[in-house]
Amino acid sequence: MVLGIILLAVAIICLIAIFREFKKQNMFGAAFSAISALVFGFFSIATLYWELIRPIFTGE
Repeated sequence: MVLGIILLAVAIICLIAIFREFKKQNMFGAAFSAISALVFGFFSIATLYWELIRPIFTGE
């Protein structure tokens, strides 16, 4: 569960970086931040789902 929270924090920082890079008009940095936000966001949601939500419905 701690891993999911850390990954979510990194995804939020990547979202902040996207706006900062758009402001500086650095499109390579914005694209890299967007890809990072998508990857870290996906893994954070998947990890939190696997650890918190799935056991509720499967009875584990």
